[in-house]
Parts: sequence; C-alpha cells; structure tokens
Amino acid sequence: MRNRLRSLSGKDSLMLWLIALPGVLYFLVFKYVPLLGNVIAFQDYSIFIGIWDSPWAGWKHFVFMFEYEEFMNILRNTLVLSFYTLFFGFPAPLLLALLLNELRQMLFKRTVQTLLYLPHFLSWIIVGGIFINLLAVDGLANRAVEALGGQPVEFVSDSRFFRSVVVLTSMWKEVGWGMIIYLAAIAGINPNLYEAAVMDGAGRWRQMVSITIPSIAPAIVTLLLLRIGNMLDTNVEQILVFLNPLVRDIGEVIDTYVYRVGLLNAQYSFTTAIGLFKSVIGLVLIVGLNHLSKRTTGQGLY
Repeated sequence: MRNRLRSLSGKDSLMLWLIALPGVLYFLVFKYVPLLGNVIAFQDYSIFIGIWDSPWAGWKHFVFMFEYEEFMNILRNTLVLSFYTLFFGFPAPLLLALLLNELRQMLFKRTVQTLLYLPHFLSWIIVGGIFINLLAVDGLANRAVEALGGQPVEFVSDSRFFRSVVVLTSMWKEVGWGMIIYLAAIAGINPNLYEAAVMDGAGRWRQMVSITIPSIAPAIVTLLLLRIGNMLDTNVEQILVFLNPLVRDIGEVIDTYVYRVGLLNAQYSFTTAIGLFKSVIGLVLIVGLNHLSKRTTGQGLY
C-alpha cells in the first residue's frame, strides 16, 4: 500500500488528500478538539467565567463520585443492563445471518433482510411510542395475556419487566442492521471451500460449523471487542423514552444521569468526571481484552 501511495503523482496525491479532508476535519473538530474540554473534570467549572478562569479542584469530583451512593447504584444498573444487552443482543445478528444465509429463494431472502433492518431507520421516539402502546395495560400484549387466562401487567412501569423491555426493543430495532455486517463477511468466503465440503459429503450444518463460522471469526471477535469496550455506554434516547419514576431505581443509567444532573442541573464538572471515568474504563477493557484475544485466538482489533 505504501509503495502504491509513493508511486502516485503529485496531482493524484493531492486529490486523495482532498477526498480525505472532510473526514479528517470531522474527527479533528468533533472528536479530538472536544477532548480538551475534559479539563473541567478537575475544575469547579462555571459557564460564566469559562475554562481558563474556573478554579482548580483536583480530584474532588472523582472522590465525590465514588462516595455518592446513588452513583454506585447507577453504575450497577448500567453494568447489568449492558450485560443483558451483550448476552442476548450480540449473538442475535450472527444467528440471523447464519439462518438467512441458508435460504435459497433470493426474493424471499431479500424481502426478509429488508424487513429485519428496516426498524433501524426508525427513531426511538417512534419505536418507543409503538411499544408503549403495545405493552400498555389495554394494549395488544395484555389482551393476549388475558386471552390465555392471565392478569394484565404494566410492563413498562413494572421494575420486574423494565430491563427485559429495554433489551428486547433494542434487539428488535438493531438486530437486522447488525446482521448486515455478518452477511457481508459471509459473502466474502471462498465458494471453493463449500464445493470441496460438498465433495466430501458435508451437509449444510457441517458446512456452517466447519467453514462459515471459522471464516467469519475475525469479524465476530472485532465486533465483540467493540461491544465490550462500550459496556458503560447505553442508548440514552431509548432509556429516556421508557424511563419513568416507577422504574428509576433500576432504569437510571450513567448516560441518563449525566443528562439529568449535568445538563438539567448544570453540574458540568461532576458529570464530566463521570464521562472521563467511563472513557478510561472503556479504554482499559478494550486494550486488555484485545491483548487477551490475540494471545488466545490470534484475532484482535490491532
């Protein structure tokens, strides 16, 4: 690749830089420059006097964060919800891609694929409105429960079902979109491998286990590491749609807490400290697990 770049003429090289310039500027302006604002986590920041004149506070906000009982409960909620989402949500696109790959009717296959990833393009306001109506006391789900002889359940406002609702709605919305990555990886598998397997008498199940899954293992490992690295990240739009006072004790997560305390109550330094804590934990997770993955499977992000 380097030899090819060196062989380019000055005009071609300039064109490549011009093409890359919008992407480079995007990351510089919206990703790297804002990192400098993390300094307010170590200040008693005030929007009226700015970063340069705000008094230095040191580790004050980090100490308060770990001593604050409500924050530890919020951290626990975030980890539990992220674990459930990872445990149930991560394998779902892979399983769907493997099953969809076995379909031979192309029209039916494309129709199913389109219907599965279509919800990705709906906003959480729309999705939340659909499921809140479906799961309401007089909604379709409770009508089915009553038809089976049960009693109506307040799914969204009952703490026993809140996490299940969040995980299932997240899967419904994003499983089809995640499936596309695996289908693209499967499409890149050498078809000669399948032909050789057929000659050896391997059935569809054996081909899936011995060829398809090992061939897309790098994609699986990469996506898994990225998901684990974002364990403390939750979809704030989704949680805000379903969150209500009756389930706040188990539904409040770090992102919604930062929104409520940081933006609504203007505690910018404290919530920046929480965000910086999240980033450090994510970095440690992704670097550590990438190293472990490379040592055990030979696959990693870098």
